[in-house]
Amino acid sequence: MTYEVFINYRTGDAEKIAALIERDLSHRFGNEHVFRASKSIPPGAAYPRELINAVRRSSVVLVVVGENWSRRPELHDENDWVRREILEAFTCGIEVIPVLDGRKTERLNPADLPEALKRLADVQSVRLDLHDLQSGLTRIGDLLAAKLPRLKAVDRSIRQEPKDGSVSNSVGEVQGTAIQSRDITGDVGTVIKGNQGPVHTGKGDLYHHSPHVSGTGATYIAGGNQGGIRHDFGGARRKEEDES
Repeated sequence: MTYEVFINYRTGDAEKIAALIERDLSHRFGNEHVFRASKSIPPGAAYPRELINAVRRSSVVLVVVGENWSRRPELHDENDWVRREILEAFTCGIEVIPVLDGRKTERLNPADLPEALKRLADVQSVRLDLHDLQSGLTRIGDLLAAKLPRLKAVDRSIRQEPKDGSVSNSVGEVQGTAIQSRDITGDVGTVIKGNQGPVHTGKGDLYHHSPHVSGTGATYIAGGNQGGIRHDFGGARRKEEDES
């Protein structure tokens, strides 16, 4: 399986930051594009083979560096997996980016590193500050999306443009029930905005808290009136009497 991002970290040194980075990148780009050993290696699998193969098939290796990372004696052990993963990335020509955990973690100093890893100190790093965690995670995601076209193509943070002919709607404050239907095509019908009273959009009469009296002689509708009122009483018979 090919991963775009391999997360290199040491258990007991910034492993929580490594988990946060992996979770955020997986949410943004998909689990299948981000490798972190404790999540990505299935039970029963031979982890040495899985680790080396994952590094070789990745495009970028993020090296999570904690405050005491460079002082750990394990870095001088040729069998140390953190060391082996970084050196494998160098051998394969894979880009390596140090991620510094917090404000207190200083940039790597070549004097603190074994000879095989000194070149890591010359690589530009990024800092992830817990006091501004989300913006830092977003910055790392943006950096990777800019470097890797495959990640950019699956970036869930990019708002997709609506297709031609599609219909969308938005609902503001809702005090009752709002129902979203499936796609709408053809005549949408009547759209009503800002209504404060009864609304009639079809055929027939509408009565709302008001009496209605009708008959041969009169028609009366109670309610507010903003225009004129006209009523006729015995219209046809009155006209005949006047003519006589």
